Amino acid sequence: MKTDIEIARETPLRKIKTIAESLGIPRDEILNYGRYIAKVPLHLIDEEKVRQHNLILVTAITPTKAGIGKTTVSIGLALGLNQIGLQAVPVLREPSLGPCFGMKGGAAGGGHAQVLPMENINLHFTGDFHAVTSAHNMITALLDNYLYQNRHSCFGLKEIKWKRVLDVNDRSLRNIVSGLGGPANGIPTETGFDITPASEIMAILCLASDLDDLKRRIGNILLGYTYDDKPFTVNDLGVAGAITVLLKDALLPNLVQTTENTPAFIHGGPFANIAHGCNSIIATKMALTFSDYVITEAGFGADLGAEKFFNIKCRKAGLAPKVTVIVATAQSLKLHGGVPEADIKRPNPEGLRNGLANLDKHIENMQGFGQSVIVTFNRFDSDSDEEIALVAEHCRRKGVGFAVNTVFADGGNGGKELARLVAETIEQSPSEPLRFTYDDTDGVRTKIRKVTETIYGASNVTYTTLAEKKLRQIASLGIAHYPICIAKTQYSFSSDPKAYGVTKDFELKVRDIIINNGAEMLVVIMGEIMRMPGLPKNPQALHIDLVNGQVEGLS
Repeated sequence: MKTDIEIARETPLRKIKTIAESLGIPRDEILNYGRYIAKVPLHLIDEEKVRQHNLILVTAITPTKAGIGKTTVSIGLALGLNQIGLQAVPVLREPSLGPCFGMKGGAAGGGHAQVLPMENINLHFTGDFHAVTSAHNMITALLDNYLYQNRHSCFGLKEIKWKRVLDVNDRSLRNIVSGLGGPANGIPTETGFDITPASEIMAILCLASDLDDLKRRIGNILLGYTYDDKPFTVNDLGVAGAITVLLKDALLPNLVQTTENTPAFIHGGPFANIAHGCNSIIATKMALTFSDYVITEAGFGADLGAEKFFNIKCRKAGLAPKVTVIVATAQSLKLHGGVPEADIKRPNPEGLRNGLANLDKHIENMQGFGQSVIVTFNRFDSDSDEEIALVAEHCRRKGVGFAVNTVFADGGNGGKELARLVAETIEQSPSEPLRFTYDDTDGVRTKIRKVTETIYGASNVTYTTLAEKKLRQIASLGIAHYPICIAKTQYSFSSDPKAYGVTKDFELKVRDIIINNGAEMLVVIMGEIMRMPGLPKNPQALHIDLVNGQVEGLS
């Protein structure tokens, strides 16, 4: 079996201007980043066409280390729709260097369902991540300089809420002290680093509607509090325009192509376990302007990714999918059914049957949003026909669509069954009007309770002293109407990453609430989740190399 990178390398690429023309984008409008990548200007978005969209959401059951293949299926579904004669474009998040060199490897799809050129996409791409990192850290440097220059005046800050970011998994930077070495080197401060996908700047990039909105949101970022308990923002620092300058090109969505030379958009990269987990609103609207069907993804599992997709992105952008596709695999269902990881490739109908409870919870959650649901079984070579038939019959009894896909091995041809079912569902029984989990007017505690009880199944939520303090600050700022963005482990409905399946009667603890005043959301930190991941014992970087001028090990 060929590796992802071998398949990608053997795929003849078309010039990006030709790809743009296939969508109806004029050649002279795009901004080339080499031969095969381009950015597309924002003025091409047509809101009238956006409102006539066929948006499709791809999400998944609770992820496991065995992998689900959500991005691969998203790309493969777009390929399958194109193969049956329907114009379709996937819209995806950009990969982070942290996971690429850490646990996951690449994040551009897999097998014969990839976005290309995969080496560029998985590495520096068009520099969007670096722009976000630079913009975030520029604010930090300017804030530190402000504090240094005002260290002997009454214009300092009592409390600082802004840290630094880096797109590298580096646990040693989670908590640091800066400004050491004497007065000439700044003011000693306890601080730390988050990973770039957790940056509020990344969230703002993905939620902004245009450059003016980007600048407005950047200006509203809360940096800290003055000695008289007044909020201090980027506007108070006076640098919103300067930071916007660093992001003006990063705001433009990126156009690439698939392994079958069909167009794809990739833009923005927040994680779903520590951020809102969706690509940019701008990229989604650009795709909806130029394509009849648009496939976007939200992850990790539907409880984190899809919940935020609906309650944050759709709420703010006025979008609503016509159908939601939930990806499941036999191996992951077995893990959720109590089968030891060493045995998940062996036939075990009983173990798989036990794991269906996890799938059912996600189906019920998506139906709670008013969504028409399709389950797609992402088939691996080790899967048995008996197990597939078991899942198919279960979905039939649940009244949801079911389709097997083999897009990893067969590309668009392996996605035709799923594509036909998606098109048929949109035509005959599309989703109902979107129903949110909570109202804007609900209090923050109420929003947290509704999500944790309804989506996760928690029986109780407790708050640390720090979280209680943040609730009081939120009330004083008058921003309780913001949507919430829960940050917790992606591996379980609970805060215990080893609690597979469906956990019941568990308690969740709110450890902190981070006020993203520019992104206009409240990040609720639960359990032991870290906003700066660490590297595993054997990071993927050990397998990445440059051999005879070609990149190896990105998969």
